[in-house]
Amino acid sequence: MARLLRAVAVLAVLVGLDLALPRFLNPYYLRVLMLCGISVILAVSLNLINGFTGQFSIGHAGFMAVGAYGSAMVSLHVGQHWAAALAGVGIPAVIAQGAALLVALLAGGALAGIAGYLVGLPSLRLRGDYLAIVTLGFGEIIRVLITNIEAVGAARGLPGIPPWTTFFWVGIGMLAVIVLSLRLANSTHGRALFAIRDDEVAAEALGVDTTRYKVLAFVLGSFFAGIAGGLFAHYNAYLHPNSFTFIKSIEVIAMVVLGGLGSVSGSVLAAIVLTILPEALRSAQEWRMVIYSLMLIILMVTRPQGLMGSREFRWPWRHRPAAPPAPAAGGGA
Repeated sequence: MARLLRAVAVLAVLVGLDLALPRFLNPYYLRVLMLCGISVILAVSLNLINGFTGQFSIGHAGFMAVGAYGSAMVSLHVGQHWAAALAGVGIPAVIAQGAALLVALLAGGALAGIAGYLVGLPSLRLRGDYLAIVTLGFGEIIRVLITNIEAVGAARGLPGIPPWTTFFWVGIGMLAVIVLSLRLANSTHGRALFAIRDDEVAAEALGVDTTRYKVLAFVLGSFFAGIAGGLFAHYNAYLHPNSFTFIKSIEVIAMVVLGGLGSVSGSVLAAIVLTILPEALRSAQEWRMVIYSLMLIILMVTRPQGLMGSREFRWPWRHRPAAPPAPAAGGGA
């Protein structure tokens, strides 16, 4: 009963913020806030792969692209008709659009999860740099395919996507990936992931099915990357292949490493900081990216374990430590 009341209270807060923010917040600040939320979903989802299992995936933008284009196509070809039909029988438009968006997001997330499985099953038998090369290749293959497929707009981009993403849906996505990550970390499955991260050979010797668990983390991370892509698509109402380049994957990796490998709280904090920081430095004009890069370098030199290290915030639903300490970033392969 307490959990149900807590869930209802959270939903009520999200609905209240969803109604209030567009009225009282500057549109520019609201956009930055929305992008922060999407970045949090991306960073925490990649943390399941890079932080929890110690794999080095640098193709997260590819999974985001699969989810973005997949959910956009569902909305364009099916979702809009469903929303109109629901509205036609007297259901409020906001509920009809929300239902259509939810189906589109789940479809995009499922497509990204399937892509993660297809990539992960053969490639996660690899380790270290070899896995990084495979995931990098996957991300670039997805981007090149999108650029050359006319059905999804090719190099022109895909316009006309219904702008259904609101703060409520971004908040739901954030809560889902954070709660799942913390619950997973506190489970026996999570301990198996951490064992693989700390010493894969020893984990195999103890009977842990390392390939199975790595594929599990890869599929979960890919699914939520697809959800983030779907939210991004339905917020911008337009998609272009240039939004999913190798640089986007590096940005998400920077969030995970800066926050602290294995720390969900660190990924949340770093995603917010690294999304706001470039905007805060816009007054520096051409020096903006130089200052941004120098700040990242200084932080990683002075605190290689990341902002949070292996620590976590005191989340309301968390009752015990989530993750054991992770090796410092750059401390080894």
